[in-house]
Amino acid sequence: MAIVAAASILAVSSCGHAPAVDSQHIIQVSENACGTGWNDPHTGQQTLYFRNTGSNPTTVDLIDANTGVVYAEVPNIGSNTTRSTRVNVGGGTFAIRCAMEGSDNALINGPKITIPGAPIAAAIPPVTAEDLYEPDKHYTDYVAAGLTGLAADTDVLRAAVDRGDAAAARTAWLTAHLDYERLGAAYDAFGDFDDKLDGRAVTTAAASEGPAELPPPGAAAGLPGGTTNPQFTGFHRVEYGLWHGEPLTSLAGPADRLGDDVHALVAAFPTMQVPLLDLGLRTHEILENTLQFELTSDADYGSDTTLATATANIAGTRELLTVLDPVLRTRYPQLPRVTAWLDRFESLLNAQHTNGTWTPVAVLSTPDRQRLNGTLSQLLEYLAPIATICTPRKTFH
Repeated sequence: MAIVAAASILAVSSCGHAPAVDSQHIIQVSENACGTGWNDPHTGQQTLYFRNTGSNPTTVDLIDANTGVVYAEVPNIGSNTTRSTRVNVGGGTFAIRCAMEGSDNALINGPKITIPGAPIAAAIPPVTAEDLYEPDKHYTDYVAAGLTGLAADTDVLRAAVDRGDAAAARTAWLTAHLDYERLGAAYDAFGDFDDKLDGRAVTTAAASEGPAELPPPGAAAGLPGGTTNPQFTGFHRVEYGLWHGEPLTSLAGPADRLGDDVHALVAAFPTMQVPLLDLGLRTHEILENTLQFELTSDADYGSDTTLATATANIAGTRELLTVLDPVLRTRYPQLPRVTAWLDRFESLLNAQHTNGTWTPVAVLSTPDRQRLNGTLSQLLEYLAPIATICTPRKTFH
């Protein structure tokens, strides 16, 4: 038995409200009425409508009533709101599970619904917090090791600036910046440090369109005066100075501050935690930000190395996929396609790296730009279901 979406293994509703529908075909979801009102259960393609009649936002899962595996999800339905999901229903025994925010009775399974007929395909076993503890530990170890390397490489950058060696400083800047960009899933855990280390000076249209869960690089962008504002700090501040002819004597202060902030992050990281939810979420959002900021050069302050940054973002994504592999291997049949398209995208990027120099985005040929954007867009399509699959869930039968 299974319910699968046409385009992905797990059916997930659209973000919009459901269209008007006869109230007799709306399934009620609330603390007192989870899963009531499914009056016409049948096999085949259909749209299920859910109405939250309670007072708390509710995430609804359609599950196997006997095993708890998840067939479809409609997240965060607000009070007095109706939302829908398009599903293909096979034969089996199902139930609606309501996960309510702010309720003492936060997880409720509705009545069992048995639908005669043949099953369609295998469904996805739910991922629990326990399933993610070991991947989270491995990723935390990866970040800790990366921060150690980042601190050493930032010290090399600071020393090059202090001795007035601009060429060495540019080389060291890129090395250190790529160290940081490989740590993509940890930015939220870093708190204010991310703004200090990778903040930008100006707001772009792309920035305002970024996903709400993951602020774009430098959430404190839009500083009055832009690059001249004293609050503009970190890698991009040093980048701007190195590639715009600023005397290294005046750049020593920003380089020192960058180094101090990196070492402060290293010292603080043992008390930080990478949220379990971020492991799956960032597999998509790291490269979504790459499409928005690196392939548009919006995050470029003179070095013309945003394609190098994109390769570092790939490395960060690969690490997430590596630690999540035990979870995804049996739950996501498209995982080999993710790897294949990651390889394809990385190959296209590396083709723009010749004789130690990266092609600036601004001078990419139209075919090369289209190939990069199209390949990354397809990769993002394959990455998108991972966040839903890896969302930790409480389960019971």
